[in-house]
Amino acid sequence: MPCSLRQGMFFEPNILQPIAELFPAPSFGDPEGRGHAFPAWYTKPKMAAVATNLWLRFRCKLCLTLRGQRAGPCGQTPSCRFYSGSATVPKVEGANVTGIGEVVIPKKKTWDKVAVLQALASTVNRDITAAPYAFQDDPYLIPTSSVESRSFLLAKKSGENAAKFIINSHPKYFQKDIAEPHIPCLMPEYFEPQIEDISEAALRERIKLKKVKASVDMFDQLLQAGTTISLETSNSLLDLLCYYGDKEPPADYHFQKSEKSEELEEAAEENDEKSKKADHQFGVTWRAKNNAERIFALMPEKNSHSYCTMIRGMVKHRAPVQALNLYTELLNNRLHADVYTFNALIEATALSVNKKLEDKWNNILELLKQMAAQKVKPNLQTFNTILKCLRRFHVFGRLPALQTFREMKAIGIEPSLATYHYMIQLFYHHENPSKGSSLIIYDIMNELTGQKFSPKDPDDDMFFQSAMRACSFLRDLELAYQVHGLLNTGDNWKFIGPDHRRNFYYSKFFSLLCLMEQIDVTLQWYKDLIPSVFFPHSQTLIDLLQALDVANRLEMIPQIWKDSKEYGHIFRNDLKEEILMLMARDQHPPELQVAFADCAADIKSTYESQDARQIAPEWPANCLNYIAVLFLRAGRMQEAWKMLGLFKKHNKIPGNELLNEFMDSAKASNSPAQAIEIVKLASAFSLPVCEGLTQRVMADFVISQEQKEALGNLTSLTSDSDSGSDSDSNEGK
Repeated sequence: MPCSLRQGMFFEPNILQPIAELFPAPSFGDPEGRGHAFPAWYTKPKMAAVATNLWLRFRCKLCLTLRGQRAGPCGQTPSCRFYSGSATVPKVEGANVTGIGEVVIPKKKTWDKVAVLQALASTVNRDITAAPYAFQDDPYLIPTSSVESRSFLLAKKSGENAAKFIINSHPKYFQKDIAEPHIPCLMPEYFEPQIEDISEAALRERIKLKKVKASVDMFDQLLQAGTTISLETSNSLLDLLCYYGDKEPPADYHFQKSEKSEELEEAAEENDEKSKKADHQFGVTWRAKNNAERIFALMPEKNSHSYCTMIRGMVKHRAPVQALNLYTELLNNRLHADVYTFNALIEATALSVNKKLEDKWNNILELLKQMAAQKVKPNLQTFNTILKCLRRFHVFGRLPALQTFREMKAIGIEPSLATYHYMIQLFYHHENPSKGSSLIIYDIMNELTGQKFSPKDPDDDMFFQSAMRACSFLRDLELAYQVHGLLNTGDNWKFIGPDHRRNFYYSKFFSLLCLMEQIDVTLQWYKDLIPSVFFPHSQTLIDLLQALDVANRLEMIPQIWKDSKEYGHIFRNDLKEEILMLMARDQHPPELQVAFADCAADIKSTYESQDARQIAPEWPANCLNYIAVLFLRAGRMQEAWKMLGLFKKHNKIPGNELLNEFMDSAKASNSPAQAIEIVKLASAFSLPVCEGLTQRVMADFVISQEQKEALGNLTSLTSDSDSGSDSDSNEGK
């Protein structure tokens, strides 16, 4: 009987029958082979060894016999592999066959190229003592402040652009590819056209290479030669011109575009006049009668793609009125727009000036009705564009925004992070939101908690920034923890945004911790976040100092000042004054006063040094008072008296508390000369406290007759100056 290949067997079934009876196949319901499907003697080790030996002998003889009988047509012996199958293996009485089922082969899984690296990265935690990975370079170049980090990133991007320029300018010197696997972005790009003749193929090549001027010139040459250009090529040229605004794209176009769009959006939210100035400043306006409009007018045939490209280009480059007029022309020609064009038209409606907010909203609703009439299904960007435009409506846009959000959920479109970002900005943008609006952020977070997101909208990376701003406004620490937990869910951390947004997010989060969290927890967050995640601003450190003051942990002030120097805040007068005020406000134990005096001396050196700046910073009067007091309390009398000289040098008036402390110090050292010097200083500034200081000298010190007369003269001069100033003020009245 011939062998059945369908059963995967190279032998006749009756040959294997004796073997199957001696060694029945294990049941699928008993994967380890320890059930009743095997004979009892099989479980004994010695008998199992004998059975295995017999099996191997028989198998070898069987294979040798079949080598001559079952050779293939090419003389090759087929594989002697056994397959388990129900047709060839007879059933054994008492065997468990209930577990036998259909074998399901799993689908092939495509692994990411960096899957192994991701798996390894998941086994370790972030190093809280290291700088962010983007700045891990030469230790000398690692930034220590937010300003330096921005300069570092800009310099790095500038270096990349310079390298690309050199490679693309001289591609013949960079032909050797040593990367394995091949990395296309590291190889030179060919930007020079290869087709020299005047043809439509040459035009398509220049369009593909993004040569705006060369493409327009080739188009004009083809028209002059009487060549008919296809509609597809003409539309491709329109795409190029409308995307770049009829200008040559710079090498760092995408990098510039992201920053300019953010500044334009911030300016647009103020008012339309500022938006116009911003448009003109950044050169993104649509020029009238440009090459795009000229070529569009010269096209003998236009389709919906032609009109839609022009409309989107006009809206992108801030020409909303022209875009709306062109849409009217599209309708007159009985053409239909696509969903992306409707999204642009909605934005154009919101950008139009000299219209009431109610009229703008009615025009947006009319566009939505036209979408339904043309059977154009809205997408996520449609609703996000509506919500983005409603932000400019302020309070009037809140009810339409809620209606838009409900409609979005009703038709089955899942909101993205940008959707919630627009909602938060609309309800929490102003300082005095309505009472009901303060609850929306809680509904949003309850819906989003535990979810993992993928990018769907360019503004998705702005959600966490706006959410943490709302938490800071509401002073809700639990809500801030909820937002931060969502950020650390899955890969949501990728939506934190660029460097300045990350700094804003963590600054708001940490300031809220300083305001409402226990000091030990706050200090742990300080250790975990700074500087491995973000570099603190001076206001962030001031918030931390105030938290230390509330918790009576002022012994950490010298460490905060040390960190402030490391992060480049040595010239922040508000920060230095806050530190000095907290140290000088109250009396402290002697060892702490010594540490405070050292810190004060370090701060004093920042006012005197001229290395970092050409002009030394001006001495504030409060800082002079604080430093002098700290020197006095630490017993550094010589430095304290030098501080009194700085009052005269910088024409600053010492405080009454400082003079009284100097008098106490002179009394403790029993130095009448120092006490008289203090009175002279008070008299020189015509301070009212001069008389009280004179009385203290008379009562607490033993002085000579000459010193008494000198003190009397100082007191009379001070009283005369006071009376003269009073009379001048009365005459002025």
